[in-house]
Amino acid sequence: MSVVQFLSSYWWLLFVFGGSIAGGGRAIMAANDRREERRLERYRIKHAAKAAVLEAGARESMDREVQLRTANRVLAEHDAVDERWFGYETDVVTMLEYPMMTDMRESLTVAFHRAKREADAIRPDTAEELVGREGALTAYRSAVHDYAIAFDAAESEARRRKRGDFSETERDRLVRAQSLLRVALDSAGTPAERQTAYRKARAELDGLVSLPAASYADVERKVAGELEA
Repeated sequence: MSVVQFLSSYWWLLFVFGGSIAGGGRAIMAANDRREERRLERYRIKHAAKAAVLEAGARESMDREVQLRTANRVLAEHDAVDERWFGYETDVVTMLEYPMMTDMRESLTVAFHRAKREADAIRPDTAEELVGREGALTAYRSAVHDYAIAFDAAESEARRRKRGDFSETERDRLVRAQSLLRVALDSAGTPAERQTAYRKARAELDGLVSLPAASYADVERKVAGELEA
């Protein structure tokens, strides 16, 4: 009742202070609006930060998967080129058909063997070793690419030329060496026949072509193993 009596007696004060009261109310509302906007902005920033973290994590996971697939693919390519080369290195008879593959006087042959050494030198034991190491992965992929191209070039030229760089006498020696090696590797022969054939084959090739030590070792291992068996 006191408030009602006060307002009925001093109603005219509304005209004096009404504007101030209304302005104060608007200021309070504006302040409340600003607080709400700041709260919403903090929420948006926090939400955006979380989303960015999740997105970065997903992107990193995807990048690692891509790197792992790439590393596995490059390792497989490396193995494939090695397998093609081992097909020559472990088959001396076939290698004598294409002697350029081991002729280090030929620039394409030198380039192939150099590229192989470079790729082998940085080959990882597992694909996982290259994940997260983009520079190492790029370098290895480039080395294997160069190795594959160099091998293709050397093999194509070797198959084109075959024994064309040799004289007729030298070609005859290559043919005899091939025949002798077939005898040495033939399990149907006697130990004496096989050993004699291998020694004669080495004599025919001496000074003519330079075969990898691994090739001779493979032949000797096969001959010795079969003779012992």
